[in-house]
Amino acid sequence: MSGLKKVMIVGCCVLLLAVGWLTALFSKSDAARQGALMADAQSYLDDEIYVKAVPLLEQAAQYKTKHTVQAEELLKQAYLPLLEQSGYRRKYTGLLDKQMARKNADPAVYLEAARYYLDRSKYSDAFSALKLGIEKTGSQELTDFYEAHRYEYTAGRGAYQQVTAFLNGYIQVRQDGFWGLARPNGELILPCEYDFLSTCSGGEVIALQDGVLSGIDLNGNRVALYKGDSVKEVSNFDQERLALHRQDGWVLADGTLNTGSAVLEEIRTFSDGGAAARQNGKWGVLDRSGTDWLVEPEYDGIVCDDLGRCWKDKTVFVRRGDQVLLLADGKQVGEPYEDARPFAGGWAAVKRDGQWGFIDQKGEVQIDFQFEDARSFTMHLAAVKKNGSWGYVGLSGDMVIRPVFGEAKPFEKGTAPVKTGDGWQFITLLEYKTETTGF
Repeated sequence: MSGLKKVMIVGCCVLLLAVGWLTALFSKSDAARQGALMADAQSYLDDEIYVKAVPLLEQAAQYKTKHTVQAEELLKQAYLPLLEQSGYRRKYTGLLDKQMARKNADPAVYLEAARYYLDRSKYSDAFSALKLGIEKTGSQELTDFYEAHRYEYTAGRGAYQQVTAFLNGYIQVRQDGFWGLARPNGELILPCEYDFLSTCSGGEVIALQDGVLSGIDLNGNRVALYKGDSVKEVSNFDQERLALHRQDGWVLADGTLNTGSAVLEEIRTFSDGGAAARQNGKWGVLDRSGTDWLVEPEYDGIVCDDLGRCWKDKTVFVRRGDQVLLLADGKQVGEPYEDARPFAGGWAAVKRDGQWGFIDQKGEVQIDFQFEDARSFTMHLAAVKKNGSWGYVGLSGDMVIRPVFGEAKPFEKGTAPVKTGDGWQFITLLEYKTETTGF
């Protein structure tokens, strides 16, 4: 090896050693500086002089050493007493966001964030922090905290004598003998002044007032007028379809109140493209066109919900004699039941031996028969009656909203109608107060 090569190798080694020494020197220097800042800040924290501790700890938190997280924790201690002053809430939540974004974030950070947001009624932020923490850390403590709070609710304003069930974000309500339309918080969007008011579809409802049948928008403006034969009864309105009961029988109509020519003995509300209908004394499921049968009319009855719907994901409960059978894609599945509620997006409530339980669309029992009455699952929750009162169970079968109501109906977008001593009111889950999530 030539002398020049030896010199170059030695020089490279010396350079590497120098770089390593300088790095170590400056790292120690950063750690020392950080430690000094934290020590000075701690004396201010001890004396509760938070405004002077903050700038020291903000500087200390900028260093990247093994004590940086400790500096951040002290900084949060300094922020908390100052949150009511301008800018400090943003600084505190910004630091929480920074900590939660780390790959190896401590579960305690997500719990701290959730508690902070819950205390300030920022439910969406609180549950978002918890779900992110559960996903990233798998912490059982976070999971338990989430489950303990996700079913808490607030009660909306307004109390009504009668309600139906939510559909498309609105609900029919009755007061002083007349019907109106309300939002999930109970606020009326159409006043209680109609003899009949259908469910809402495409921003339109069908109203009967003083013998006149009209289509009206959500401002109460008439957008359609029925000019045909007199009508005895009207079904609910969805998927641009409704049914009218005339002197000659039931006929289908669209949103403009134009009617088809086919006459049947009875038609209920459309859902998922099908509606219960009766022909020659037997019931089946009619398709949206009104000309074809999804389920042939050969049964003694069809199980419908409060709004008259029966058909969901090609499933329907039919009555044959004193038995209720589940048909899935036209074929019977599961065992016969005494009664049932239609599928609504989750498991269906069914009755056997005088008690109610829940099955899936294959007819397999998911929650055993143990309730006095029940509604089918929506949004991971089902209304059930236990010891004479109504509450809600989760998918585990555990009661997650205590049975304190006189009656209860299914949730939609986080809100459900419940009957109290004052009448029908609406409760909204904290988790869904500012967001919408389906089943």
